[in-house]
Amino acid sequence: MASISSIGAGTSLNLDTLYTSLETAEQTKLTPITTQQSSYKAKLTAWNVVQTALNKLQTASDALKNTSAIASAKVSSTNTAFSAVLSNNASAGTYSVEVTALAASQSLLSPKVASKDTDLGDTSLASRTVTIAQPGQKDPLTVTLAADKTSLTDIRDAINAKQGSVTASIIKADDNSYYLALTSRDSGTTNAMTVTTNDSELAKYIGYDATGTNPSNMTEQVAAADAKVKINNIEITRSSNSITDAPEGVTLNLTKTNVGTPETLTIVKDNAPMTAAINAFVDAYNSLQTTIGSQTKYTAVDKGATNGQDASNGDLLGDGTLRNIQTRLRSMLSTTQPDGNSLTALSQMGITQDVKGKLTVDNTKLAKALNEKSADVVSFLTGDGKKTGFATQTSDLLKDILGNEGSLKSATDGINKSLKLLDEQKLRVTAQITATMARYKSQFTALSKMVSSLTSTGNYLTQQFNAMNS
Repeated sequence: MASISSIGAGTSLNLDTLYTSLETAEQTKLTPITTQQSSYKAKLTAWNVVQTALNKLQTASDALKNTSAIASAKVSSTNTAFSAVLSNNASAGTYSVEVTALAASQSLLSPKVASKDTDLGDTSLASRTVTIAQPGQKDPLTVTLAADKTSLTDIRDAINAKQGSVTASIIKADDNSYYLALTSRDSGTTNAMTVTTNDSELAKYIGYDATGTNPSNMTEQVAAADAKVKINNIEITRSSNSITDAPEGVTLNLTKTNVGTPETLTIVKDNAPMTAAINAFVDAYNSLQTTIGSQTKYTAVDKGATNGQDASNGDLLGDGTLRNIQTRLRSMLSTTQPDGNSLTALSQMGITQDVKGKLTVDNTKLAKALNEKSADVVSFLTGDGKKTGFATQTSDLLKDILGNEGSLKSATDGINKSLKLLDEQKLRVTAQITATMARYKSQFTALSKMVSSLTSTGNYLTQQFNAMNS
């Protein structure tokens, strides 16, 4: 853009500098918008930090209310004939365990067949059925085979397709020796198999009846057997090697017999998992309070300061939604549970709130509650698992806060809506600035041309005057 060095007496004007100054002045119209955008983005980031802390607290609450998954006892003995898994209602105690027999699933084997793909049935029959009955199953497993589907492969596939209480497989001894093996899915004598078919030719290969009523051309490789164990000299018989109801709250998984040399199962009280779950909740709650404190921090400015707010203030200072969330959670700490339980408040378990709103745990008092009133601790935390119970209610409150219609979602949706409006406003103002600067540029260009023309005319006249004077 041209420079005007002289307009009248002693006047100097640089159009480029003037244009830049005007453009800078126009751009300041965006400053209030970008300032607001920065503020809202900072709030959105702050809410994300708060949400992370709330999610952590909800995870701790969910774990604490699920007391059935928190063991209150543990096995302290070393056992080789069995292993023991404890549920939450297992009681401390010592038991003598002697495994006298292991449960087994029955296995049957057909006679040798030269080819696994050769049909074995009576070709005069259009179809036949194979029925496998077991006393422990309500209905027998029954398959229907067509005339051209009676090979060992066909029988195996038809039985396995039922996905029932029996599995079938083919055993190859050599190129001319194949066997069909049937195995009961479940162990125990109540799952012993009786195999029958209305095809007399096929019955030569797959029939089995221990009572002798029907042909038994299959041989028993493994007999069905029940598990037998003596617990404190009380004999117990089960169809499975996993015994879930003796003693109560204990699952014994039998692995081998130890006849004559019983082993001792020792179960002792174990407060560590519950203590860890309670402390995890306290840590998550205190971490949330720290997060809220940092996001709502206020620092008073010095008297006479030109800036009305300290730069270290929290991005959610004075936010009513966050204050409401904090108040609702704090009120949960003082909520008492229904009567009928000796523990009705957190303080009775050694969990108290200090002057800063954070929780502290008296480990001695907590251990005493867990040792002497463990059932009441469970009841206090879980309640009915729906409406009552401290951890249950806290978890429900957090789900409400964090839900799709919760206060946190409403707060962030409001911020995102404001950011969208600011983006639209910024686009409009930017367009206005662009149009204004285009108008200035057009005007300055015209002015530059006019000044250039006037300058040329002035130079010409000066030359003419100089020539006349000479």
